[in-house]
Formats: sequence, C-alpha cells, structure tokens
Amino acid sequence: MGRSINIKSIFLIVTVCFLSINVNAQGKDKNKKISIEVKGNCGMCKSRIEKASSHVKGVKYANWDIPSKQLTLILDENKCTPLDIKKAIALVGHDSDTENASDKVYNNLPPCCKFRDPNSLHMDHNNKH
Repeated sequence: MGRSINIKSIFLIVTVCFLSINVNAQGKDKNKKISIEVKGNCGMCKSRIEKASSHVKGVKYANWDIPSKQLTLILDENKCTPLDIKKAIALVGHDSDTENASDKVYNNLPPCCKFRDPNSLHMDHNNKH
C-alpha cells in the first residue's frame, strides 16, 4: 500500500509540474505588438532597421517610421524578446533605448545615416544612395 501511495504522489507531482510549464508557455503572446524607439534619419536607415529586425527569429512584422523614430513590431514572445531585436539593430549601426551600435559599425554608415551627428539632420535624406 505504501508503494502505491508513493507512485501516486510522484505521478501527481509530475503532472502538476507539467501543467505549470504548459501554462507558462501559453502565457506568452504569439502576436505581441510592441514599439521601440530606434535612432536613424532616412530611407536607408529604415531599410537597414527593418531588415535587421525581420531577420530575428520570431519577428512577424517590422515597420520603422522615420519622423517618429518608432519601430513597430509584431513578434512571437516564445521565439524572441525585444532585447534580441535591439541587439540585432545595434549590430547594423543603430541605437535604441538599451542597446547602442559599436563605434566601428556606426562609423561605417553613410553620412546621412549618422544620427549621432546633429549636422546629418540637415542633409538631403530624399536622395537614394
């Protein structure tokens, strides 16, 4: 009798653990909409930021608005986090609120994309480079 209680107890513990893990996994949104501020200036920046974001596994939609500097995303929280996306954007030369591009990558951006330079704001951003 004692042995069957132990097996039942173990089964109950395993079942509770499994259900807890399953509930946590289901608590993450597969279509989470978020917005991140990303520094940039022009259409080339837009293309670069959106491409870097879209290559992160779990990102379903990425759109960077030039005037507001807001990157709107739809992502699967089971596959990526906002930090993953910010890191990917920093790798291509753009800063966000928590991640900054290295100086080496930033310095390789075209002159009109150098958002840290206040003079870049006065450049003609309508030209295709």
